[in-house]
Amino acid sequence: MRITVFGATGGIGREIVRQAVAAGHEVTAVVRDPARLPVLLSDVQVHTAPRIDDPEALREAVAGRDAVLSGLGSRGRKADGIAERLTRSVLRAMEAEGTRRLLVVSAAPVAPKPADDPLLDRMMLKVIGAILKEVYADLTLMEAALARSATDWTSVRPPKLTNGPLTGTYRTVYDSNPRSGRSISRADVAHAMLALIDDPAAVKRGVGVAY
Repeated sequence: MRITVFGATGGIGREIVRQAVAAGHEVTAVVRDPARLPVLLSDVQVHTAPRIDDPEALREAVAGRDAVLSGLGSRGRKADGIAERLTRSVLRAMEAEGTRRLLVVSAAPVAPKPADDPLLDRMMLKVIGAILKEVYADLTLMEAALARSATDWTSVRPPKLTNGPLTGTYRTVYDSNPRSGRSISRADVAHAMLALIDDPAAVKRGVGVAY
C-alpha cells in the first residue's frame, strides 16, 4: 500500500512511519526538516515541504496514494488554529489529486461523551477541556472541515497520550469514546490508524481509541 504521512516527525507520526515501513508499505513522509526524521531514509520517501499550509506544495506528496495519515496538530496549549489550517491544506491537495482516504488524529474530548461514563471521568474531561480549550476548539474546526470535504476521512480520537510500548491491545468505539478510557500510547494510536485504513465502517466517522 502507498501511504503518505504528515506530521512524520511528531510522536504519533514517527510511529506511523516506523510501523508502516515494518509492515512493508511504501511510505512517503512529509517533513519540514528531513534531519528530524528518525527512520532510515533508505526505507522512506521524503517529501520536504517548508510550508504545509500551501496545498500546491503538497499535491505531489498525496498524488496516487492509497491513504494519507496525519498527525498534524498543536504541541502545546496554544493551538493558533494549526490543526484546522494545515488539515484544510492537506484536504485541498488531496481533492485536487483525487486522493480519497484520509485518517487524522483528533482527541477524545471532541467526541460525544458516553452517557454511562462514571462521574469521575466526566469531571476529569471537563477539567482537561477547560485547560486545553483552545486546542479542542481547533480540533473541532478541523473535524468540521473533514465533514465538508470530499474525502473518505476518519478522525481517530485518543485520550491522554503516553510514550508506552506498542501493545496492539486497546478498545475502539465508533462515534464515541471507550467507557472510562483514560490513556493510550502513541504507538497504539498509530497502530489503530493503520488498522482502520481498510475498515469501511470507519469512513466519515470519528473513532475513539483507548485502553
